[in-house]
Amino acid sequence: MRSNRKILTMEFDISFTSKEITPWGGIIFLKQMMDKIGFRKLIEDNSDLPVSGSNRGYKTSTIVEGFITSIWCGANRFLHTEVTRHDIALGKIFGWKATPGQDTYKRFFSKFNQATNQKVSDYFYSWFFDNIKLDNFTLDIDSSVMTRYGDQQGAKKGYNPGKKGRASHHPLIAFIADVKLVANMWLRSGDASSANNFLSFLEDTLSKLKNKTIGLIRLDSGFFRSDILDYLEEKVMNYLIAVKFTHPIQRLIHSSTNWVILDTGIEICEQVYQGQSWHKERRIVIVRQRLNDRPKAPGKQLKLFDEEEIYKNYRYSAYVTNLTLPAAEIWRLYRGRGDAENRIKELKCDFGFDSFNLNNFFATEAALTFAMIAYNLMSLFRMFVLKEKTQKTLSTLRYRTFAIGAYFEKVNGKLLLKIALNKKRRAWFSGLWNYSKECNFPFQLSNA
Repeated sequence: MRSNRKILTMEFDISFTSKEITPWGGIIFLKQMMDKIGFRKLIEDNSDLPVSGSNRGYKTSTIVEGFITSIWCGANRFLHTEVTRHDIALGKIFGWKATPGQDTYKRFFSKFNQATNQKVSDYFYSWFFDNIKLDNFTLDIDSSVMTRYGDQQGAKKGYNPGKKGRASHHPLIAFIADVKLVANMWLRSGDASSANNFLSFLEDTLSKLKNKTIGLIRLDSGFFRSDILDYLEEKVMNYLIAVKFTHPIQRLIHSSTNWVILDTGIEICEQVYQGQSWHKERRIVIVRQRLNDRPKAPGKQLKLFDEEEIYKNYRYSAYVTNLTLPAAEIWRLYRGRGDAENRIKELKCDFGFDSFNLNNFFATEAALTFAMIAYNLMSLFRMFVLKEKTQKTLSTLRYRTFAIGAYFEKVNGKLLLKIALNKKRRAWFSGLWNYSKECNFPFQLSNA
């Protein structure tokens, strides 16, 4: 049946304006925060950062700020930074004479080597944790797989469940769970195991944290090794590590009879266990969840006993720990470690963690270090400016808070940033602007 409704169309033409308009007016909040914590001075005071050899070259502070800002505006590969390069109004917000593009960033990071990366990462990570007025942290360390499609240095075939047989990098990342900050990141070749070079990485992380207390370290089963357990006990550190389901561990679970019901379909018990290479007994907490009641329960099945029907009905998880807390609390504490996996997902989706890469290994590591710095600065903004109960991802904030059209006008000899907002949102924007101007950061440089 033909509809009699008329479709109204509006005819229009196009025209042009020379007015410098940015779609990222809300980035002004982040610029204000960076001014308050003295971030530009921090960059300028670092003598280890490469500098341009040309008088016409960009300032190092402009390159670093431009790269970080490009990530906040949605760049997750070098080509995408061209968008901010042509945004003159955004450059005015930060006071850049000109905004760098992808070639500048590539040349800058190509000047880094292993020693430069170590010094620069020490400098920036230590600065974050020297100045944050919190202590007694939970440290989560995890590895990740980043698939590569070119001939980048260190891209080798190894464990890659998403793209089997494809070359990759296999970085280690340390998170401070309490404040959702990255404490350290090392890039590694794709054929490295999860625990490869772990103890050196942990030593390096602890040196960056300096005088901060680590109340607990949580690790997944890839780090279930006797040398790691010995090291943590020698350092007198509380640890909670998922157990790898070796045959001895499966036999230990098989012999367990002291199950206590926690909830429908959840039972827990604990055992004392001494591995073949261990010099002492250690506490193992075991959880089993019945699939009939909890079909999506995480964990593993006891493949060693898969002929016995009862073991097909459960998924199991186990944890080794030196904590003396009740078994149920041990399980609850470890489940909090799942947030580290959420952080890695956000780093990959919103901060270009798996897509900023160059042919040179240490150039790639340098670019990813500054992606981590962009993440940490965003975490400070979420914690101390937005102060929302639920921290939104950068992709959410990008379109709710930062993607606001704006342009500059000169009024009585003074530049005024005109924000394109409807009346309902103006009160929210003004309130956030005034708060961010007046708030005293718990994170504050003494000389800022």
